[in-house]
Amino acid sequence: MKMRRLNHKSKSTRARSAKTGVVLMTYGSANTSEHVEAYFKHIYTNPSPEIIADFKHRYDLVGGSPLVRITKRQAALLQKKLGTKYVVRAGMRHSEPFIADAIAGLKKAGAEELRGIILSPQFSSHIMEGYKKDFAVAAAKEGFKRAEISPPWPAEKDFIALLARRVRAKLKKLGANTPVIFTTHSLPKRVVEADPSYLRQLDTTIRAVRAKLPKIKWHQGYQSAGHTPEEWLKPDLTDILRIIKEQGGDRVLIVPIQFLADHLEILYDLDVAAREQCADAGIEYHRIDLPNTDALFISALAALARGTSLR
Repeated sequence: MKMRRLNHKSKSTRARSAKTGVVLMTYGSANTSEHVEAYFKHIYTNPSPEIIADFKHRYDLVGGSPLVRITKRQAALLQKKLGTKYVVRAGMRHSEPFIADAIAGLKKAGAEELRGIILSPQFSSHIMEGYKKDFAVAAAKEGFKRAEISPPWPAEKDFIALLARRVRAKLKKLGANTPVIFTTHSLPKRVVEADPSYLRQLDTTIRAVRAKLPKIKWHQGYQSAGHTPEEWLKPDLTDILRIIKEQGGDRVLIVPIQFLADHLEILYDLDVAAREQCADAGIEYHRIDLPNTDALFISALAALARGTSLR
């Protein structure tokens, strides 16, 4: 009997030692131009040589993408914040480490249940269904009986507080009358017509940020539209810059509200392409820093992992 007591934990002991696995899921990225072709072939069946060459050039211009490195760092900081009852990993949809790799690692580390956090506060089924599928398949393969993904979190309190703090700090330097452009990733118009929840969530985030600021001049626009001939969401960032110039504006503050870590859509689409467009229009280009590894953002992720801040 003594041997059995030594070798078999009681139910209460197992409950106390049970760990929750948390996987931070994002799109993934080529790290440098050398990885672009393999990355695009994971996304598309037959990417054109022209698109591959174009994106290689973009990666070379910005010196590569830090997305994977930053997401891993976010996971490490979240692990420290949550403590030993949790195990945290980063998982990508289209580059290493893949979501399946992250979930396998969580199983090996002793996780008994699983929570996935998609690193986008606003969800579109067009974008997010792939995450849900990869998560569910990997969780089933590893034998997790309980596995769930956090719902959309467009108004998570610490996330909103961080955005508002960064906008406030920039406007203090630039002037309160500086126009603010809230930007998000564009989608084909047909997608949001079929599922308008994405637009409602974007509006929720913007309203929540504005509620924490004094009265500001603001616009909402879209960036990073895809390379397809169909109609994408409007107004595009370039359209808004034209309006600001016509109204006599000479500077602008761009506030991405969906992107959470530096990557190509920020470092090239904004810091290179949009900056050039601003220069051509005689407008000073400014943007807020992304959440990246800010302590307040890690607190937001911790609340999502614990299930205590899902508003």
